[in-house]
Formats: sequence, C-alpha cells, structure tokens
Amino acid sequence: MKTIQYELADGIATLTFDEEGSPVNTMCLQWQQDLADVTAQVVKDKESIRGIVLASAKSTFFAGADLKGTMRLQPSDAPRVFEEIERMKKCFRTLETLGRPVVSCLNGAALGGGWEVALIAHYRIAIDNPKIQFGLPEVTLGLIPGATGVTKMTRLLGLMGAQPYIMESKLFSPREALELGLVHELVPDAASLRPAALAFIARHDGVSPIAQPWDDKNYKMPGGTPSNPKIAGMLSVAPAVLRQKTRGRYPAPEYALATMVEGAQVDYDTALRIESRYLARLITSPVAKNMINTFFFDMNAIKSGQSRPAVAERYKPKKVGILGAGMMGAGIAYQQASRGIETVLRDVTQDKADAGKAYSVKITQPRVDKGRMSPHDQAALLDKITATAALEPLQGCDLIIEAVFENRELKAKVTQETEALLAPGGFFASNTSTLPITGLAKASANPAKFVGIHFFSPVDKMKLVEIIRGKQTDDQTVARAFDYVQAIGKIPIVVNDSRGFFTSRVFGTFVMEGAAMVGEGIPAAVIEQAGMQAGMPVGPLAVMDETALSLSVHVLDQTRADFRAEGGTYIASPGELLVERLVKEYDRNGRAAGGGFYEYPQEKGAKKFLWPELKSLFEKPGVPWSMPDLIDRLLYRQSVETARCLSENVLTSVHDANIGSIFGIGFPAWAGGAMQFIYGTGIDAFFARAAQLADTYGPGFVLTQKVKDAIRSHEPRY
Repeated sequence: MKTIQYELADGIATLTFDEEGSPVNTMCLQWQQDLADVTAQVVKDKESIRGIVLASAKSTFFAGADLKGTMRLQPSDAPRVFEEIERMKKCFRTLETLGRPVVSCLNGAALGGGWEVALIAHYRIAIDNPKIQFGLPEVTLGLIPGATGVTKMTRLLGLMGAQPYIMESKLFSPREALELGLVHELVPDAASLRPAALAFIARHDGVSPIAQPWDDKNYKMPGGTPSNPKIAGMLSVAPAVLRQKTRGRYPAPEYALATMVEGAQVDYDTALRIESRYLARLITSPVAKNMINTFFFDMNAIKSGQSRPAVAERYKPKKVGILGAGMMGAGIAYQQASRGIETVLRDVTQDKADAGKAYSVKITQPRVDKGRMSPHDQAALLDKITATAALEPLQGCDLIIEAVFENRELKAKVTQETEALLAPGGFFASNTSTLPITGLAKASANPAKFVGIHFFSPVDKMKLVEIIRGKQTDDQTVARAFDYVQAIGKIPIVVNDSRGFFTSRVFGTFVMEGAAMVGEGIPAAVIEQAGMQAGMPVGPLAVMDETALSLSVHVLDQTRADFRAEGGTYIASPGELLVERLVKEYDRNGRAAGGGFYEYPQEKGAKKFLWPELKSLFEKPGVPWSMPDLIDRLLYRQSVETARCLSENVLTSVHDANIGSIFGIGFPAWAGGAMQFIYGTGIDAFFARAAQLADTYGPGFVLTQKVKDAIRSHEPRY
C-alpha cells in the first residue's frame, strides 16, 4: 500500500496514514483503494486484534479530499462519485462496528475529510496545542462534509449544536473539541499520543464490544429530532432565512441543512446515503469548482508567495509611519499596532492625529467591555501608536505610508518632506486608490524604493491589500511590501501600474454600469435588485453612495486633466456623465454629504431609501429591461475589464485577479472571482455572450483578439 502503513503487534493494529510524495494525507484514489485493502486485512485479522490505532506520519493528521481530482469532475461523473463515497463509508463503518476500540491519535490539523477520518474512532486523543485546528470547512468551498461528517456531527452535537460547525464551517481547537465532547483526551506532545491510545484500549480488554453512540439502542439525538416542537418551529423558517442569505447562488449551505434535517429523521445508514447523494451532486457542480479553485488553489498560491519576487529574505518592519490620520490612516495604524508594529500616526495638527489614534479605542473598547480583550492588551496596543503633528517621530521608520487626500500635489509634498526620515534601506508607499504610482514616484528621491500599498476601507474589516509596482519600483521593495502586508494579517495581491490599477478600475466598471442603467431609464430599484441577485454585497448605486459620488467626479476631472496634459482627450462613459450631472447639477455627492442616489433620514432607526427625484429625472416607464440582462451586464462588465487588465500586464496572474476581485470589490464568491467566472462559464460561451452584450450595450463588453488570447493562455490546468 502506498498511502497507509499497516502493522499488527501485540494485538494492536496500527494504520499510519503516509501518502507518498505529498506533505499531507489526502483522500486520493490510491488512498481509497488502500483503505479498502487495509480494512479487509483488519477484518481478516480480527481475532488477533485488541484495538486499532489511527495515526499519521505527517506533521498534520489528515488534510481531506483530493481537490485537484475534484476539479476534473463533470456532472456526468456524479453516479460514479456517489459509489466511491459509499465504498469509502463502508470501510469506515466496518472499522467502527468491528467491536474493537478504535483510537485516533491527532498529532496535528484534521480538516474536512481529515476530521471525518478522525471521527471513525470511538476515542479521539489530541495534542493540547491552540494552533491545531479541527473542523469541516467544506461549505466555504461550495461542498458539504460527505464522508460521514454531517451525519456524525449532527448525532454528536444535535441539529442546533452542529449547525455552526457544518453550515458556517466554524473551526475549533483541541481544547474546544474537548469541551464539545468531540475529543476525549488531550496530551502535551506527540510522544504521549500512542501511550494514551494503548491505555484506552487496555481499559477495554475483556469488556463488552465497543460501539458508537448512535449504535446504542438507547441513543437520543441531543436537543431532539425535527419532530421536537422547538426544533420544528426553527426549521420552519430556516430555509427562507438561508435563501435570503444565499440568494439562491450558494447550494452548499442549503444542501447541508437538508442533509442534517433529512438524516436526523432516519436510521444512521440511511442518513449516510442521503449525505452521499447530496455531496455527489454538489462536488460535480460549477459553483463548487469555482469556489474550490479560488478559495483553495488561488488563496494558497498567494499565501505561499507566488506573486512575491524571490529576491529578498522575509521581512517585517519594526517601525512604520502613517501620514494622514483620517479614516484610512487611522485604520492602518490600528491594524499595524494590533500586530505589534510600532506606529507613528502623523497629521497636520495634534488634534487630528489624536482623533486618528482614538479610532483604535473605538474598535477595541467594545471587546474590552465584553471581556474579549483585556484592558492590559488594549493599553499595549495603544502604546504602539504615537500620534503626532511633528516630523521628528518619523525618524528611523522602516516604511512610511502616505494616506492623504487623492491630490497629486499634496502627495508630492508629504513625500518630499518625510522621505529623508526613513531608516537606511527603508521604503516609501502611497495608499492611493487611483493615481498612477509611476507619476507619484516622480516626487521621490529614490523611485526604486517607492511603491503603492492600496488598502480598502474599513481597513480593520477588509482583508485585501493591493500592491502596485511602479515602472521603477525594484523587486526588493515589492517583496518587502508583500511581506509587510502578510505581517499585518492581510491578503496581498501584486499588480503593475496603470490608471486605477486593477481593483479601482474594475470596481469603477461595476458602479458606472449601474449608473448607465439609470441614464437609460431603468428603475433604480430594479438596478439595485440586479446587483443583489448577481451576488454582489450591495447594489451599484448604494456602493457608489458609500464611496462618494463626488470622489468619482474628482477622479474624472483629474483623468481629463491628465489626458489634456498628455495632448489627448478623455471620453467619459455614460455612467460617468450621469454621476457628474448628479453632483454638479443636483448637489448629490454621496452618503457622507447627506445624499446621493439614496436619501439618508436622520431619525434613529430610519432606513435609507432611493432619492425620489430619480424617478422623475431619469426613469422612462416604457423602457424594456430583463433581469438576466441586467445581471449579466454587471458581472460581464467586470470580468471583461479584468481580462483586459490581464492582457495589458496590469495583472500577471489569475490568482491575483480572482482573490482581488472577491476580497477587494465584492465580486460574487459563487463565481470564484472575475476570471474564474469566465472559465466557469466556458471560454467560448463567455465570448459569445460578451459579443451579444457589446452589440446591445456598447464597447465596454468588447473583447479584442489580444484579450481573448490572454484569457485562453491563462486558463487553469488541473
């Protein structure tokens, strides 16, 4: 056997998982065959066996399914997948009903299928290490736990108790597992696992055959079955609540709920078949492929540093200066301080700097009040932030980030007055969201050490940071920026310089397509509904209000000025012209200014509503529209622009495109990101639909041959 070592000595059968050529154990096809073989051997040796130990030769216990194999599945493979799942479960069932005690020795993480392997055992022992994680993250990948995970966790914790761990993919540490009754014993280190396992087996020598809880004739499900009135009352509304969250785009949580409820009403073995059927349908679906591709493969590509130039040792700055203590600067200061980095927060007055530091109090105080953070830890975090109006405290910073207003002259001024204060070997960054880094670097005495580090607001909640390489930025600076972003707990993507870079450029197409629809006479409420049905967090008009219509017009004016300076003319899109009209003719500047596409009542508890004048100013009662077209316009426009970024070398990888679009601008997770939407749709089908949209709605949907070639050349291979 190539993935499982089998040893029988002194009545103890030890199954050690050790997949050849892999750093982790997975449920690959070879493992499934080896499992069948080793199970047959255990049955053959039954009379010589006193107990069975499940162990791992890797640094972790078991990683779960073979996801590369999953990416190659087609819907027609579902019946075969069902049979494979059932065969694997039959092996699990044989081991746990043999009448011999089975013990899992959890030396490291056991996630997804790995946790399901651990659940074969009657007794689970884990190392008491808070960094070890257990759990079932399948729903975050568009799947359900289908190798007994749903069925067993529901029977161990009950329908309500299991819900966070199945439907929300909540992970847990060994100590939390002990408190939940999912792990039975903790030991201090790996060397203590086997002795503890042998001690448990010894305690059962000569005792009646051991069985799982659900195989006991007196077993009752914790909290009750679906027929319990309290459970039934909650279940009657659960599907509607869930559909409101998923908008019908995410089948996995709906399948998980169905598997839990249906399985709770039948015997254990029937419940397992129900689970297998739901998983076989899901695992061969487009949504699962999209989510696995992005949230597993693309995310791991970024975490492993595939976008990072391999030129410098890993780096973490000790002292970082922030210029500008507004919402963005204050958020960056908090994020750095929370990760132990000494932070200098500078603004033009001490009051403004102090107000920026107070943002960290605003974030941490509720945690202190709820007992989630100690006053000591809060004080330690705040001590990391020096709020100042002076320049001197910036002396010796390893990195200075300017987060001032989007004005080229102002940015040049603060660059020139602070850059010399950097420590030897330090570098300078701009937090601009739109202005080209190469142009801003002209104010720098050392453009090679000047880079864009674009945070998203609010910084403490938004996971993505976009690193922008200017034309003269050197590899070491990009690598250090990448390491800095990871050091503060964010997700870095690396892009090349251009107007709007990647995220702001693509985000602009989403909101401006929505604005263009308003100009066409389509009801604003319909446009917002299309955004929500597409799977975006909010509609295009609402999100434009949040980011400020006035900012969009400021960027438009700056773009026109830049084009004039270069001897050209910028032609604004229909959406940009409509937003400009709202701002300049009707003084609708966005939420912060009191109103934009929406009105924002000041009464406590009052909800925002669409500005009534939109109807009389723009709406055309007879204008034709279809919801599928509106949804496609919003999604295709973003994907087309993303593909253009790839063809222009603004983006250099699909993983940066997908992760950046989801975590930076809210592209729907069900689609796997802006590029995976193309590949999930099918390249030829996407090209055909984009051509239809271009014919009807204009050049924003046109795919040149160069863009088509870029799409094909970057198609993932599994």
